[in-house]
Amino acid sequence: QVQFVESGGGLVQPGGSLRLSCVASGNIFNIYHMGWYRQPPGKERELVALLYRPGTTLYADSVKGRFTITGDIADTTVYLQMNSLKPEDTAVYYCNAFDGDNHWGQGTQVTVSS
Repeated sequence: QVQFVESGGGLVQPGGSLRLSCVASGNIFNIYHMGWYRQPPGKERELVALLYRPGTTLYADSVKGRFTITGDIADTTVYLQMNSLKPEDTAVYYCNAFDGDNHWGQGTQVTVSS
């Protein structure tokens, strides 16, 4: 059993910023990468950003230059700093950890609206 504690979602105006946090614990070992996915209303879940064990990162094209993923995989902790938010960033954001299996957090709502 893997548990996630996610926080930081909420309502923000276009152009604003939010910071998401995620800590994983439990039966999870040898994590290859941790990161964030999101599911916009009426759409499928999509990749946002990943942090790999050597410290390298991967971003979706739609968030490059606006979002920054940081964290420490050894501490099973990952953050997502989101700047210059747009209405199309509105989604449920899910923390993910991969150790050969995908493990998912419960999700946190991010709404960008004026």
